[in-house]
Amino acid sequence: MSIDRAYYSSSLASFFDASEDSVLGEMARHSGFAIDLGQRDAWIKQIKVLKAQLVPWALKGHLFFEFVVPRMGRRIDVLVIIQHAVFVIEFKVGESQFNRAAMDQVWDYALDLKNFHEPSHGITIAPILIATETDRGFSTIYTSHHDDGVLLPIQVSPPSLRECIENVLLLCEGATIDPLQWVGGRYKPTPTIVEAASALYGKHSVADLSRSDAGAKNLSVTSAAVSRLIQRVKAENRKAICFVTGVPGAGKTLVGLDVATKHMDASSELHSVYLSGNGPLVKILCEALTRDEVSRKRSEGIRLRVGETRKAVEAFIQNVHHFRDAYLLDARAPIDHVVIFDEAQRAWTLEHTSQFMARKKGRADFNHSEPDFLISCMDRHQDWAVVVCLVGGGQEINTGEAGISEWIGAIERHYPEWEIHISPQLTDSEYAAGDAIESLATRRDVHFNEDLHLAVSMRSFRAEHVSSFVKHLLDRDMAHAAASLKSFQHRYPIVITRDLTKAKQWLKSQARGSERFGIVVSSQAERLRPHAINVRSPMDPVHWFLDDKDDVRSSYYLEDVATEFQVQGLELDWACVVWDADLRISPDGWRHHQFVGNRWQNINKPERQTYLKNAYRVLLTRARQGMVIVVPPGEIEDHTRHPAYYDPVFSYLREIGLTVLS
Repeated sequence: MSIDRAYYSSSLASFFDASEDSVLGEMARHSGFAIDLGQRDAWIKQIKVLKAQLVPWALKGHLFFEFVVPRMGRRIDVLVIIQHAVFVIEFKVGESQFNRAAMDQVWDYALDLKNFHEPSHGITIAPILIATETDRGFSTIYTSHHDDGVLLPIQVSPPSLRECIENVLLLCEGATIDPLQWVGGRYKPTPTIVEAASALYGKHSVADLSRSDAGAKNLSVTSAAVSRLIQRVKAENRKAICFVTGVPGAGKTLVGLDVATKHMDASSELHSVYLSGNGPLVKILCEALTRDEVSRKRSEGIRLRVGETRKAVEAFIQNVHHFRDAYLLDARAPIDHVVIFDEAQRAWTLEHTSQFMARKKGRADFNHSEPDFLISCMDRHQDWAVVVCLVGGGQEINTGEAGISEWIGAIERHYPEWEIHISPQLTDSEYAAGDAIESLATRRDVHFNEDLHLAVSMRSFRAEHVSSFVKHLLDRDMAHAAASLKSFQHRYPIVITRDLTKAKQWLKSQARGSERFGIVVSSQAERLRPHAINVRSPMDPVHWFLDDKDDVRSSYYLEDVATEFQVQGLELDWACVVWDADLRISPDGWRHHQFVGNRWQNINKPERQTYLKNAYRVLLTRARQGMVIVVPPGEIEDHTRHPAYYDPVFSYLREIGLTVLS
């Protein structure tokens, strides 16, 4: 973060010495696009208000106009540093009311600085919303129960800004902030996948969106390793497959999107396409990118047609099954020389693919697994091709998913000339690729590269190792789970309760600004209906993940719930995980069940037991900031919800050390 992130930066003394026209001219010069009359008049109004209200601190502060928030791709109207506090000020010029969306907006800006800008971690940040046509003074100043220095948003009229600032400075303590040191501090963002995809599609660099601290490998290192491989393979007319591994939330999808966005030009020989078998993720990303691109261009005075924008986005991000079906009919090589397969471990087995082709496509003679067929499509190129597989461990959640071993097996059996580039961690047991990798021992052109593994979760920016805790929890390793929990529970709260109503209240109390929260459950959680949770009720993941608080279809309403199939690859800020009787605890380990007819039945097949365990792994690693786990009390008179199904799970979670919500 540096001074050039603002259109105008100045000490308050210099700001007062400067004329309105010179300040306005400086802002216009750095804006990079044409300034319409509405924007010009808004800036003039802001300059007048600030010159009138900041006089007492003329020698004690620093001011920034249009200060960029990199992770969000937006700009704060005004940011002022005075003594020991930072004031994030958003103007609503011409408005007399303070609406919730505007309150959330200024709150989001303050939270973004607090969470991701190093010098802001330990200081007071006051989000202020000014409606220029109100005369209501300013609202009461409150600290947050999060106790992290971010005040609750303050509603202010222009004439009361001075008094508001005085009160904040009296309320809060701290050392005087050096403005130049503050603005020069490291900004280490952790974007959601939707935010990251939008930023990359808007030509931001992955380096701007990923952390650079010593504890986490910067995503740009992995992205650069993949890019170098693509360039070399093209130059040498070779073919290669590359496996990028990572813990849940480490940024594998972000790496794939970064590679794809670098080569979006369809006329380029390096043209890439991002493919995923995760239908909800593809729909959500396509809709989010379409909305964001239309909005971004509108702010630059360019009007785009939504339909045309969506078509361009859908050419860049595609469902892998649509890609497969297209080249099932077209025997030519794909137009893309580089394909990125996200969640490659979820590609289908030979048996599942053959059954599908016979049943749905009338191809009774189809004898390829999905990985084998997808590689064969790229092998049609006469010159060069690269397949990039993004691999998550323990993420197979559905019948017929082959895991990563089938990709390696297909390459080994049918494509002897292809290079193989592997993350060393692909040998770990959770990737279930051990036997397949052993078969490569005598094969040439097998290369292991540490840069192809992302070891630290970025999803939980408050607690990087939540995924390790969840692994220990599901492995029934109480000692390691308890030790892992202690390492992060002070900054990433996980609480447990038997009461869904209390859980909902907790979620709402924790979330600030537009932080997203929602309820997630296993797709096998058939006996939560008494709690108004029906996993069979249709929900639209696009509305659930993207729509605002006033939309009943959004996650915020806590009415529709999402299963592992809708949330895999995505994230919430705060999650409520409701645990049903499908996964139970016994002295011998986990017991796996499905509800059929009017009773629970045992799941005996090992692979289906793994899918259910992985479903809970997905659910328990969705939250970025904290979660509440609800284990219902059951009902002794209901044979499908007997307390004996639930009580041992609750006791186990409590024994690990999770806090019981009072």
